[in-house]
Amino acid sequence: MQHATIIRLGHQGDGIADGPVFVPRTLPGEVVEGVIYKGRMEAPRILTPSAERIKPGCPHYRTCGGCALQHARDDFVTGWKEGVLRQALAAQGLEAEFRAAHISPLHSRRRATFTGRRLKKGALVGFHARASDIVTAVPDCQILHPDLIAALPLLEDLTQRAGARKGTLALALTQSLGGLDLSVTGGKAIDPALRAELGQWAGQTGLARLAWEGEVVAQIRPPEQQMGRARVTPSPGAFLQATPQAEAAMCAALQEITQGAKRVVDLFAGCGTFSLPVAEHAEVHAVEGAADMLVALDKGWRQASGLKRITHEARDLFRRPLLPEELAQFDCAVIDPPRAGAEAQASALANSRIARIGAISCNPVTFARDAKLLVAGGYRLDWVQLIDQFRFSPHVELAASFSK
Repeated sequence: MQHATIIRLGHQGDGIADGPVFVPRTLPGEVVEGVIYKGRMEAPRILTPSAERIKPGCPHYRTCGGCALQHARDDFVTGWKEGVLRQALAAQGLEAEFRAAHISPLHSRRRATFTGRRLKKGALVGFHARASDIVTAVPDCQILHPDLIAALPLLEDLTQRAGARKGTLALALTQSLGGLDLSVTGGKAIDPALRAELGQWAGQTGLARLAWEGEVVAQIRPPEQQMGRARVTPSPGAFLQATPQAEAAMCAALQEITQGAKRVVDLFAGCGTFSLPVAEHAEVHAVEGAADMLVALDKGWRQASGLKRITHEARDLFRRPLLPEELAQFDCAVIDPPRAGAEAQASALANSRIARIGAISCNPVTFARDAKLLVAGGYRLDWVQLIDQFRFSPHVELAASFSK
């Protein structure tokens, strides 16, 4: 057995001791002992616990890979995540005012992708252990909405019926206004017999929609999502913010930033998460690479009332960012890129005359990189706000405001 003292947390939430040695589920200042192999102590014994340590509320915490920080006080986790963001900004020579963080409540996660494994008798549905193919059942999960937890027996039944003997199913389950929306990949090849069986099964279980390898095989009710005044039916597996509370916090931030604007461009618009609420007070041009998302956005807008005009454009903003001359017709921009950030689009925005920019990001490092480009182009980073919708995970999301 070897001893180690935890100095700090890494970006994946593991404690780091001299070496470096990575030690999961530990906190700064703790003294631990265990076997170190290839720079990791996988099963530490805590000799000197931190004052920030608490008892995890989930019985699956040690075996499930979904959470990494449930052993720490909430205020510590919030401070650590804000520290990650401050460090990313500082690395680019930036700093900003920090607004009060949003923390999504327990049992609020409305979407999750489970792994389903067919067994000799029955099936196992749950989450992978970290860096492992072991699947852990999670009937008492602390982050999932109760509707998702209640559906676990249905997912087990489906896995037993249609899962391949080798491999696993990916079961993407989403709560919607019409009921549960399920999109499955990795199962048996679809044929007429399986399609009929799946359609009958979906009707009996009360799902709103069932998609198999991207093909809708049954839709009993539209799996609509509320986006501002509109109701939108995303395509199977389409991106959706993980909790409605986090989405509301992001929308509130962007509503403030876009208030008073007449024309807003929404970059990486998705299905209209932000375009539709902003259209309550401004005209919006929504730009998104996935055409099916724009179809859902447009239909939701046309069926809603009291919204200003929304135009849309299918465009790969990584390869063809909107250029300064195209941005000249807008007085405000909203941007919510994927984890890779939007370096090319940020460069174009930096050279534009848009007065205000509202940014949403799921990666502090790429956000800070892109923010530096905007600041170099004459923008001021007014404030940032931590949006913690992935409770107990090391994932860091944020909203931010820039002004010219």
